[in-house]
Amino acid sequence: MTPARNGVPALVRALRTRPRATVFLTVPDAVVAAFAGQVAAGGDIPASVAFVHCSGALGLDALGRLAARHEVGSFHPLQSFPRPRPPEAFRGSLVAIDASAPALRRRLGRLARDLGAKPRSVEDADRVVYHAAAVFASNYLVALAGEAVELLETIGWSRPEAVRGLVPLMRGALAEVALRGPTAALTGPIRRGDVDTVNRHLEALAGLDAGSPNGPRKVDVYRMLGRIALEIAARAGLEPAAVERVNRALTRNVAATRRRRPR
Repeated sequence: MTPARNGVPALVRALRTRPRATVFLTVPDAVVAAFAGQVAAGGDIPASVAFVHCSGALGLDALGRLAARHEVGSFHPLQSFPRPRPPEAFRGSLVAIDASAPALRRRLGRLARDLGAKPRSVEDADRVVYHAAAVFASNYLVALAGEAVELLETIGWSRPEAVRGLVPLMRGALAEVALRGPTAALTGPIRRGDVDTVNRHLEALAGLDAGSPNGPRKVDVYRMLGRIALEIAARAGLEPAAVERVNRALTRNVAATRRRRPR
């Protein structure tokens, strides 16, 4: 059950007749604790009712007001829901679960499996790092796609053309990550140690940044991600001399670039 806005009294009344219910509080992270407090103060809900939040970053303490009387848990699908999606969207996904009682933990695990997902226990101490990893893999992937689309727009591509061109490339890269892992999946000039191409990229991006009110954003992002890619390339077997050449290209004049950033 998902309580609607200002629906606490109706929720409490409904739960008095459903003592075996498990209530999922699918409200924004910022109001989970306050909403849980309103529910806890709302009336005599049977102690057998369990409450579960769906936040990736919050621990069970967000349901602390309810935990004094009820089993509480968390159920966070490691999946993107920018719009309503059918239950099939859960298939093959991981769901991070936690619970204050073994019985609720088992119930949440069964629910994940019934949806075609795989439950994984993620406890309070690990949830923020877990959620940060999810942000890197999902939100920042979208942010990088936005940067790539914008670059193609600067050379005359329309946005739909850029999306159509880049998404298959991104899918192919992710398919290789799924099949072989990040280290083996890395391709491109940094993996090859092609410092001349890296320098041409940096020069072109610096030229685009020169007329941007945002300062050297594109070249800064390229340098930052390039150094991460270089660490992966080194693990994949790129020879040390090539690693050093690419590293010099990626770090050259970084301080000067930052000094030129508009204040």
